[in-house]
Order: sequence, then C-alpha cells, then structure tokens
Amino acid sequence: MTDYTLLAGQIAALGQQEGWYVPLLANASAAIWAALGDINWAGFYVMRRGTLVLGPFQGKVACLHIQPPRGVCGTAAAEDRTVVVPDVHAFPGHIACDSASRSEIVVPIHHDGAVASVLDIDSPLPGRFTEADRIGLEQVVREIEKVIVF
Repeated sequence: MTDYTLLAGQIAALGQQEGWYVPLLANASAAIWAALGDINWAGFYVMRRGTLVLGPFQGKVACLHIQPPRGVCGTAAAEDRTVVVPDVHAFPGHIACDSASRSEIVVPIHHDGAVASVLDIDSPLPGRFTEADRIGLEQVVREIEKVIVF
C-alpha cells in the first residue's frame, strides 16, 4: 500500500526547492513512479490555450495533445474532477496511447482558480485504483498546487 502522506511530503519538499512546473512535475512524476506499484505510466498534461499538452512523465511515449473533454484526461479537466476508470476499454472516448493500459486515474491540478494541468496515472491491471488512491493522489496534488508556478 502506498504511503500517500509520505509521498505528498516528499513532493512538497521538492516544491520548496523549485516551484517552476517543469522541474517540479518532472520530479513529482519520478516520485509517483517509484512509490506506486502496478503502474505503466505516471505523468502530467499541462493546459495550453485550451488544450492539454504532454508534460513531464515516466513511461512509454504518450499522446502529445488532448482536447478536453476527450478521453479520461480531457474529461477530468473539462469537469474539474478526479476521474477513476476501472476499465479504460469501457470508457467512452478513451484515448489509447499504450494498449497495455487497463485502468486509469486522473486528478486536476489548479492554478489561479482554474484547471492548469492534470496528473494522469495508468495501470496494466483492471481496477487498479481505489478510493484510497483517489484520496491520496488528491493530497499529493494539493501539495503541488501550493507551490507550482506556470
């Protein structure tokens, strides 16, 4: 089980060193990659002129642009809510960047009162993400929101 309080504290400490979104999200994706088991992608998309653009990540090559409300990331950004998908193949409009992905969680990140980015994590296991993961990753994102600079 992931210690999300520890992970959030680690990311908060990284943010105290550097809040600019590129190094902060790069280190956050590495920390998340190391802390969570059974995942095959962990990273961020950053909002740019109304489109989510690939940001720092760990994993295989990913989609470059996602237009909200398309896909899980676009839905989370457009609806400004965490989206947990137990089976991505059953999600209408799912964007398959990696055919091995079976489940996904996406958490919006806010800056100046608006969705500025999303945290996206995929797993090759169906039903990988639980309510505890949702709560823990929202805690991690709150730490990012406190220090991030775009």
